[in-house]
Amino acid sequence: MRKMNTEQLIPEIRELAMKACYELDDNVVNAFRDALQREKSEYSRQTLELLIENAEYAKMEQIPCCHDTGVCVVLLEIGQEIAWEGMPLFDAVNEGVRQGYRDGYLRKSVVKDPLERVNTGDNTPAVLHTEIVPGDKVTITVMPKGGGSENMGAFTTLVPGEGPEGVKRFVMETIKHAGGKTCPPIIVGVGVGGTMDYCTWIAKKALLRPIGRRHPKPLYAKLEEELLAEINKTGIGTLGMGGTVTALDVHVEYYPCHITALPVAVNLQCHASRHASKTI
Repeated sequence: MRKMNTEQLIPEIRELAMKACYELDDNVVNAFRDALQREKSEYSRQTLELLIENAEYAKMEQIPCCHDTGVCVVLLEIGQEIAWEGMPLFDAVNEGVRQGYRDGYLRKSVVKDPLERVNTGDNTPAVLHTEIVPGDKVTITVMPKGGGSENMGAFTTLVPGEGPEGVKRFVMETIKHAGGKTCPPIIVGVGVGGTMDYCTWIAKKALLRPIGRRHPKPLYAKLEEELLAEINKTGIGTLGMGGTVTALDVHVEYYPCHITALPVAVNLQCHASRHASKTI
């Protein structure tokens, strides 16, 4: 059994919060470059070139690649052989987020009450997800989620008989309704199955999968490819300016569900696909 003080998480989350907002990883930037080669619209080509330039400049200068530094989603994959000590885990996570957003000069986008609308002033509380995994390590993933793309997500429960075609129909309805509001080129996370809450989580977690990596199960890999092709036929294009490339990829995840239900969730990620991870 490994003892770990929760305060060890604070400096790690602080650094990851800043890194995620400053640096789009190579997987994302290379996807921009690939899209540039396939894009036929001159307006969208010029815009993709600007997105690449923006990402490179933000990384070089260590400044946010987008002004909307989002709600801070934190995933902790916790080894089952860890015994925690110290301050409450959620408090430690929030302190790390607080320091990262303060020291990194990141925009504070969280309001204390959704109806009263008073800003918390430090971008806390974070949205924390924990998963228990084998081993004695903790993998921390910080995922700032901006409002433009998050606002256009959707959930429904289909009749089981609607099957893959029903899933595709709902995803396409969501994409067409969103249009350019999600700041394309987007990554599309789709959750299928589970319960209402878990379905929406796996849709968001799907966004963490590297662009270009297909689901290992052929049924879902095929669904991803079909959806990607259909989305890129919409002509929405980069930042909604029209064009060949609207989505960089589609990632589908599934979970067992009740016999009477076919839950489907769509979580959209703008071109600023920000996340950073570290295992300690």
